[in-house]
Order: sequence, then structure tokens, then C-alpha cells
Amino acid sequence: MSAPDLTGDGARTTRGAAFKALFALCAALSILTTIAIVATLLYDAVDFFAAVSPLEFFTGTEWTPANEVYGVWPLISGTLIITFGSAVIALPIGLLTAIYLSEYASERRRAFLKPALEVLAGVPTVVYGYFALVYVTPALDAIVPIGTFNALSASIMVGIMIIPMVSSISEDAMSAVPDSLRRASYGLGATKFTVSTSVVVPAALSGILSSYILALSRAIGETMIVAIAAGQTPRLIDLTDPAGMFLGSIQTMTAAMVQIGASDVIGQSTEYKSLFAVGLTLFVITFAMNLFSEWVASRYREVYR
Repeated sequence: MSAPDLTGDGARTTRGAAFKALFALCAALSILTTIAIVATLLYDAVDFFAAVSPLEFFTGTEWTPANEVYGVWPLISGTLIITFGSAVIALPIGLLTAIYLSEYASERRRAFLKPALEVLAGVPTVVYGYFALVYVTPALDAIVPIGTFNALSASIMVGIMIIPMVSSISEDAMSAVPDSLRRASYGLGATKFTVSTSVVVPAALSGILSSYILALSRAIGETMIVAIAAGQTPRLIDLTDPAGMFLGSIQTMTAAMVQIGASDVIGQSTEYKSLFAVGLTLFVITFAMNLFSEWVASRYREVYR
């Protein structure tokens, strides 16, 4: 029997097969991890819903686990307020930053500014939370009376945190637009501003919208900033009182999970299992948003040849 060929084509074939198996294993581990997370959430969430009516959980307007009242809408509304407030800050600033990096900045500036901006994504979120509590809230209180814990300062810091995600993904999408489109527009007499806003941005729309949705998914799942800066007061948001929506303390789904997980509740109690019901709800929301992001990317993707 001849020895295996470990040189030349034989060696490349062996290495290729090994790398293929390694990549397949990594992909399988990612899928299995997701399945394990969902199974864990479902296992305890099913026990919770056996004790608490799903109708009561998804339609209730009061969340007081100590009194065995489990209406998740105060938590959902608090989460949506933080998401909306952060979107108002992050989406326009992130898009304008991406336009500057892609269309206006020189290669030298882009090589410096983009990594510097992405450093924001590496800052621990607990630092953002304490910054909001110690610096942002007092600064806001000097302008308008505001509580120590409030949704406004939390929204501002969450918005700042997700700016790098919006700007980086959007800039990558704009950089992928062929230069031939830009040159054709310049040849017709268009200005750089017109080319940037009327040619490049529409051509990169799928990537920009995907960055928006992914950033909002990140904002929905943020924990430490809202737990520190927004407080632990679950309340249903009154849409007729815009000022009250942001100036008072709220509680998001993630903050409620932290509060329950860090408390001394009994491991098999209904209150403890409500953590998994809230987590499953949050997972479904973020998963749906990610699926929507994939649909948007495929629906509006431009293919250039």
C-alpha cells in the first residue's frame, strides 16, 4: 500500500478537507448554541405559562412579580421608549457620519476616523451607564427637572453606543457602490452633495436599512445602561404625555430580567420562571427584527456587474 501523498496537490487537498470540516463544525456549534438557548428558555417558560395565563402575560398592564401580577406590557413599552429615543440619536448621526467617511473624507482621515469611531463599540456598557447617571442626568437636570433615574439619559447613551454599528455598516455599503455611478453623475453636472444623497445613499439602501434594524435590535437587548440609568420602575408609557415618557424612571425587559436574576427568589418559583418568559419574548422580538433585516437586505439589494 502506497503512503498518502502529503506534498503538492495531495497536501492541499488534505488541508482543504480539514479546514472544511473545521468550518462546518464551527457553523454547527453556532446553530446548536442557538437551539440550546431557545430550548432553555422554552423549558422554563412553559412552566411559567402553566401557572400564568399567556393572555394575562401578553395583555396585562401591570408588572409586580412580588404580588404575582405578570403583565409584560409595561416592560415592552419601556423597552420601546428606549429604542425610539436611541434611534432618534443614532440613525441620523450614524448615516451622516457614514456619508462623510465614504464620500468626503480622504483616505488618510478615513483610516484614522473609522477605527476611532468603532472604539465606541468596545467600551463596556456599564461605563456608558455610569456616565449617564453621573454626568448626563445632572446636565439634563440643569435644563429641565428630571428624575435621578430616567429614560432620556439612558436613551442618549444607548444611541451613542449604537452609532458605530450604524455608521460602520452603512459606510461599508456606500463604499461598495461602483465609482461608475458617481462619475456618471458628476458628468451630468451633479454636485458632491447631490451625488452622495441622490445616488450613493439610494444605491446602498439595503445595507443602510439593515444597519438600522441591527442597531435597533442591539438597543432592544441593551441591559446595563438601562438598568443603571433608567431605573427599575415598570410603568405603562402614556403616549399622551410626551415629556413624561422620557423624564421619569422606567424598566425594560432586560432590566427586569437582571432584577429578578439578582434577587433572592426561589429557583423554581413562578417569579423566577417569569425571567425566562420575558427572555423568550425578547428573543422572539429580536429574532423577528433580524429576519426582517435579512428580508430588507435581499429585497432592496442592488446587483452591479
